[in-house]
Amino acid sequence: MIKLKRWLPSPPLSLALFVVWLLLNQSLDAATLLLAAILAIAVPILTQSLRPATVRMRRPGLALRLAGVVALDLVHSALTVARLLLTRRGSGMSPRFVRVSLQLRDPNALAVLAMILCLTPGTAWGEISLDRSTLLIHAFDVEDEATFVATIKARYERPLMEIFES
Repeated sequence: MIKLKRWLPSPPLSLALFVVWLLLNQSLDAATLLLAAILAIAVPILTQSLRPATVRMRRPGLALRLAGVVALDLVHSALTVARLLLTRRGSGMSPRFVRVSLQLRDPNALAVLAMILCLTPGTAWGEISLDRSTLLIHAFDVEDEATFVATIKARYERPLMEIFES
């Protein structure tokens, strides 16, 4: 078992790489399968030190619920940004950088928060302070900064803390 862990440090990543390589090449010939297997073994081994920490998900049910919330937020945000672009002029929008103080410290949870904010139309992860206590987010249109911060903390930070840190 120890040797298997050495050769496949992240089986889900290996499987994903194998499948993606086959899909990208749209072929099942021997050379493609061999290269997919080599990549599936080599890439996780070579990138093992780049991964911040082993993921310990404490509440998978909450993770699924968070995924649903994020999916709904992505659709809602895309429609909102499209409506704003089509109906308002530049002077009618309030783009700004917003600082959010964070309680979240787990590197995996912070990575998930970064993905959520970067995928959501109208928001972008700007930077995080060196001590990981403050996040700078650029938002396309913010009318009430306090409400925006409260929304980020309630919809994303709290669930991520329960999933990764509890």
